[in-house]
Amino acid sequence: MSDVSRRTMLRNVAVAALAGGVTVADAQHVHHASAEEAVKAGGAYQPKLFNAHEWASLRRLCDLTFPGSLEGGAPEYIDLLASHNAEIAAIYTGGLAWLDNSMRGRAGTAFVESKADAQTALLDVIAYRKNSVGDMAAGVRFFEFARKMIADAYYTSKVGIAELGFMGNQGMAQFQVPLEAVQYALKRSGL
Repeated sequence: MSDVSRRTMLRNVAVAALAGGVTVADAQHVHHASAEEAVKAGGAYQPKLFNAHEWASLRRLCDLTFPGSLEGGAPEYIDLLASHNAEIAAIYTGGLAWLDNSMRGRAGTAFVESKADAQTALLDVIAYRKNSVGDMAAGVRFFEFARKMIADAYYTSKVGIAELGFMGNQGMAQFQVPLEAVQYALKRSGL
């Protein structure tokens, strides 16, 4: 893929991410582009937008939000899209700064430097819209956006697709709905 077409593709996927409409094929192009960037850098992906502290914070946020997302390349996915879209960049740099400021008020240290239980406690608060009041409102909005993007990144990666058990477009001789799914649906329907 040429640099111009890759730039255009990344910009278009970033706009789709803001609108909440990233396709699996588009997301996989981003994963492929981040893998190419890692090869160019000698094997380890080098962030395009985030400084070292923000990169460490983003990686920790991804790991806490979706365990396995680091192996799925979620931070790289987010960095590439943010580096091609000023609005996503502002959301993440502002959101990561909010996490640091909020954690400093709670634990006296930046988010990534705090203990795991303090990090989880903060995320537990901003994980719910009902907590979107006062100084927590910005954190709730950021985490809602970040959680969706991390999920998109993870579940469109090879690791995430494997976790889902997606087999691709294959012919099947027979499709069997799992009994647990049927029982769950019947229980919820009241039948």
